[in-house]
Amino acid sequence: MKLPPCVLIGSTIKSGAEITEAIPDGSYNTLRCSLLFKQNDKKMIDTLSGPDALPFAVQLKALLDQEGRFQPKLCGLRIIETAQDNGLRMTAKLREFEVRDLLSLTRFFGFSAETFSLAISILDRFLAVMKIQPKHLACVGLCCFYIAVKSAEEEKNVPLANDLIRISQNRFTVSDMMRMEKIVLEKLHWKVKGPTALHFLRLFYSRIQQQVEGDSKKVLDIEVLEAQLKACHCCFAFSKVKPSLLAMAILALEIQEQHEYGDAEGLLEALQGIQQHLGIKNGDLVCVRELVGKCLVEYSSTKCQRPNVQRLRWIISGRTARQLKHSYYKIAHLPTIPESAC
Repeated sequence: MKLPPCVLIGSTIKSGAEITEAIPDGSYNTLRCSLLFKQNDKKMIDTLSGPDALPFAVQLKALLDQEGRFQPKLCGLRIIETAQDNGLRMTAKLREFEVRDLLSLTRFFGFSAETFSLAISILDRFLAVMKIQPKHLACVGLCCFYIAVKSAEEEKNVPLANDLIRISQNRFTVSDMMRMEKIVLEKLHWKVKGPTALHFLRLFYSRIQQQVEGDSKKVLDIEVLEAQLKACHCCFAFSKVKPSLLAMAILALEIQEQHEYGDAEGLLEALQGIQQHLGIKNGDLVCVRELVGKCLVEYSSTKCQRPNVQRLRWIISGRTARQLKHSYYKIAHLPTIPESAC
C-alpha cells in the first residue's frame, strides 16, 4: 500500500522526552502541539470572575509576578522603531500591517480576543529578539497566530495549517510553517502563554463592577473595552507599554468619556484603588491614556487602514471551499414548507 505524503514533527518537552509523529501533509494541527504549550505554561494564570474566583489581590499578584518575564525586550523594539523603511529591515509600520492582517483572520474565523492578544504578545516578543527580513514577516506572523490558536482555542476549532495558509493568501508551505514555528518556540524558550493586557483589562473591569452600584454598572461595556484594546494592539507604540498600564489607560479613558453619568465618581474611586495596588504614577497613566485616545481617533478615521475581512472572501469558492472544514462557512437552510400551504 502506498503511503500518503507526510511530514515529521519533532518537539521536545521540558522533561527531555521527544515526540515525533507522522501526519498527512496539510493536517499539521492534528498533532496536539497545544499539549506541549500547556505543559510548559503550567504557571499561566487565567483571570476569573464569579463566586469561585480567587480574591482580586491574589489574581493581581499572580499576573504581576509574570508580567515582566513576558514583556518584549525594549532594546529589540527600539531597533525596529528606528529602522529605515528600505525593504531590507523590519519596521514598526510593517509590524502594524501584519497585526491588522492577523486581526482580519481573527474576525474571519471567529476566534476569541484572548487568541488575538496572545498572538500579538508572541509576535512582539519574537520580533524583539530576532532580526528578520520583511519577506519572512508573513510566515512569522502566521506562525505566531497559529501557536496562539492552538493554545487558546478548542481543538475542534483549530483550522488545518494548509487551510490557514490558503485563506491568509500566503505562498509558503506547511513545511515552512513548521520550521518557523520551531524557531519561534525555541527563541521564546517554549514560554507561550503569559499575562496580556486582556487579562488585566478583564480583571480590572470585574473589580470595578464589584465596587460600584446601580446604573454605574452599566457605564462600562467589556466588549467595547476589548475592541479598543484590539485597536491599540495594531499600534506599535503600545508594544513598549506594560500590559497592566495599557489596560488601566483604556479604562481611564472610557471612564473619562462617560462623565455625563451621575455616579462617575464611584468609577473613578474604584479605578484609583486599582492604581494604588499597581503603584502607577499619575503622570504615566495620563501619558498612556492620551496615547490610547489618539490611537482610537486614528483607528476610527478613514485615513487608517483597518483590517478588511472582505479581502479574504474571494478565496472561499470552488475547489478551495470544498476542501475547507464545514465550520468555516455557514449554509443557510431553507425553512420547511408546511403541507397545508400546498
